[in-house]
Amino acid sequence: MPTLSVNYISKTYKSPASACGAGREIPVLSKIVFEVKPREFVSIIGRNASGKSTLLKIIAGVVKATSGTFTVDGNAAYMPQDHTLLPWRTVEDNLLLPGDIQNISRGAARARIQSLLAEFGLDQYVGSYPSLLSGGTRQKIALLRTVIQKASILLLDEPFAMIDALTRLESQTWLQAFVRKNQASALLVTHDMQEAIFLSDTIYVLDSGNGDIKEKFTVPLSRPRLHEHLHAPEALALEKTLFSLLVE
Repeated sequence: MPTLSVNYISKTYKSPASACGAGREIPVLSKIVFEVKPREFVSIIGRNASGKSTLLKIIAGVVKATSGTFTVDGNAAYMPQDHTLLPWRTVEDNLLLPGDIQNISRGAARARIQSLLAEFGLDQYVGSYPSLLSGGTRQKIALLRTVIQKASILLLDEPFAMIDALTRLESQTWLQAFVRKNQASALLVTHDMQEAIFLSDTIYVLDSGNGDIKEKFTVPLSRPRLHEHLHAPEALALEKTLFSLLVE
């Protein structure tokens, strides 16, 4: 059974009414169909305003689809673009936040947090405040906060968009290891073709004109991956194809 099944999701917004009359319907997504298998990493790429983030928000339950359905086998954890850690909370208190909202025992949550921080070499930051952490470390803590409930699928909206290039590469490697270690599925929205190729098993390209899926690609690289693998002929050929689709 797929971890996530998306069945003919469409989304239309209505523009504000003006002196000339009622607002018009603006289609954003049109009959989107795809699935994410257990332990599969899927990326969705597309140009700005192609509906990538809207699709993720629908699956996360933040936005309601105009039509269509989706099912999740298990629970989903959503990391939006504006995932800023609360500056008045320590790392541990930020990671306790999901459990506090869901009334989960703090004792059980702390045990899970300590285990995850130690597993990924972040335990020295448990009492630190976000302002004292590097951008990359804050990203990792935000990711840990997203998956602290042992989600079966991660919904990640541009998680590395705001960090420098070197930290981005390190964080991508960390995310790859994290997902494989926890045997989770992941759905990533990104505009970065190399990021999609490095992390993904499958890539979907959204058509910004029609709001539907333009193409589907299987990434022809074995795992685990290094960034050097992006220079392999098959990876370069895929990047060229993705680029040509995005600029059409």
